[in-house]
Amino acid sequence: MAEHRQSRKRRYIAWGAASAVVVAGGVVAAQQSMAATVWPAQKTFTGRAFDTCTAPSLAAMKAWKTDGYYGGAAVYIGGKNRGCAQPNLTNSWVKSVNSQGWKLIPLYVGAQPPCQTGSSPEKITPATATSLGATDAADAVSKASALGMKAGSAIYLDMEAYDITNKACNDAVLAYVRSFTKTLRGKVYRAGYYGFTSSSAKAIATATNKTDLPGNLWYALYNGQDTTTADWPWGKDQFTNHSRGHQYKVNSKETRGGYTITIDRNSWDAPVAIVG
Repeated sequence: MAEHRQSRKRRYIAWGAASAVVVAGGVVAAQQSMAATVWPAQKTFTGRAFDTCTAPSLAAMKAWKTDGYYGGAAVYIGGKNRGCAQPNLTNSWVKSVNSQGWKLIPLYVGAQPPCQTGSSPEKITPATATSLGATDAADAVSKASALGMKAGSAIYLDMEAYDITNKACNDAVLAYVRSFTKTLRGKVYRAGYYGFTSSSAKAIATATNKTDLPGNLWYALYNGQDTTTADWPWGKDQFTNHSRGHQYKVNSKETRGGYTITIDRNSWDAPVAIVG
């Protein structure tokens, strides 16, 4: 996720990797009070997590879990901008890795900013931002549900870097994100968001109008620090109470239990998928 999904796919091919939860109190209250919906208890994981472009084999996941260093794994459940095929990512795979003890972090690579450099199969426009956000969120819920990730799970929207000083572009992104978030909550899934501290995550954290913005923030800051607190760049009262993830290192080629995978490292203290 250090780059746009398409370019990241090429990066992982180059590395040869293919072989191989903050809910702010007010946000929780708002979610749980919507239309008198009874929300399933939040499932939270605190510890080390990794993400890799293609979900590894069951054998690799078992070996890595036995190693004990990581406890969480992010998986790319869908989105037109998802850059890698997912031959392993099935309902039975999710059940199996859940039984191994993994905590799964669903990631959806939706439409990307209109001012973003590079090509994307799906881009936001000011005119389509709201409708596209709703459509993509409905698809994300459908994909998560088909994989056995139940209502109450968190789904993280992947928004790559863009120029947030471009007001028209930023407004379109925020409209899309709000619609995506609102639709997720309407379907009883918790909203998360992945972005960069210099751009896409900053846009969410510093937005004046917090209406319908995600309650969980996964920030990319490549400083090598396994923490969600010491390097938190915004207000200390933002995204507290188990609502932060930190991607702190990318392209880490690691061998565990005889299986080598190129991953990104994350420090995690936020909601994950509810499986089982």
